[in-house]
Amino acid sequence: MTDRSVDLSTDHISGEYGNGRRGRRLSPRITRLTAVPAGTMVELPGRGGSTYVVDLPGPQADSPTVLLLHGMATTAMLNWFPSLRELNERYRVVLFDQRWHGHGIRSERFDLDDLADDVVAVADVIGVQRPILAGYSMGGVVAQLVAHRHPDRVGGLVLAATTYRFQEKWRERAFHRGWAAMATTFSEWSFRRAELRRDKLPTLPESSWPVGRLDRWAMAEFRATSGWALAQALVVLGQFDSSEWLPTLKVPTAVVITTRDRALPVFRQLEMAKLIPGAEIFLARAGHAACALEADVFVPVFLEAVAAVVERQ
Repeated sequence: MTDRSVDLSTDHISGEYGNGRRGRRLSPRITRLTAVPAGTMVELPGRGGSTYVVDLPGPQADSPTVLLLHGMATTAMLNWFPSLRELNERYRVVLFDQRWHGHGIRSERFDLDDLADDVVAVADVIGVQRPILAGYSMGGVVAQLVAHRHPDRVGGLVLAATTYRFQEKWRERAFHRGWAAMATTFSEWSFRRAELRRDKLPTLPESSWPVGRLDRWAMAEFRATSGWALAQALVVLGQFDSSEWLPTLKVPTAVVITTRDRALPVFRQLEMAKLIPGAEIFLARAGHAACALEADVFVPVFLEAVAAVVERQ
């Protein structure tokens, strides 16, 4: 697809591909939440367990619903905390911990199809037929799968800092094959260790941290996910490839490309965007952890991408 010698700077992307936007700043500074919104544990019928769900009502009863899907090695709240206030001023916002992460469902295997079906189960519980799915990194992979497996249950997609495949170059194939061989050896051990970590968690995540101690809250959220679980998740993610069916998606889509990303190549994020019919590109001059560490850059671009999808519904 994309010639690897092409200039993939933000100037080139927005110049050659006319649908690229830089993202207008909505305010001089991002207004962060000063308290962590509280959620509740919710049983997902037929999905084998319960997960932690935060449901923030929108400004109006008929406000569009944005369902947020977090990345690997984090929790829903840790991933999306900097975006919530501005997002919730316009939309109903729902977020939940995915399998093997935080207070998410624990199953004997980590399977991306299961994660996708969990999203539909959450939508059923909150009573929304076609939410907008916004996925970050691993969450973007899950969002793609939901749109593929359940096209009638998705109102739109916002894919941020994500990709459509992880293996192409020989170095990538060698890494993922080597990692899979090692992780498979410890798969049962990984599951047991992940279970032990879950058993030690409080019934609900702490949401009463004072402003000056949010760094401690963030560390507690980060530690809520077992590293053993992540080892198995990485194996499954490395096998993902949506290139065959991505062009069949028919929902309004916005792609937020993190142009300083060292985890997921920029050219592959661009390739993904161009595979999706009618996808609109938005550019965030930030790295892979932009959702949390460079929120002042990421959040305005993300909000614009969500608004573009809402307008096209």
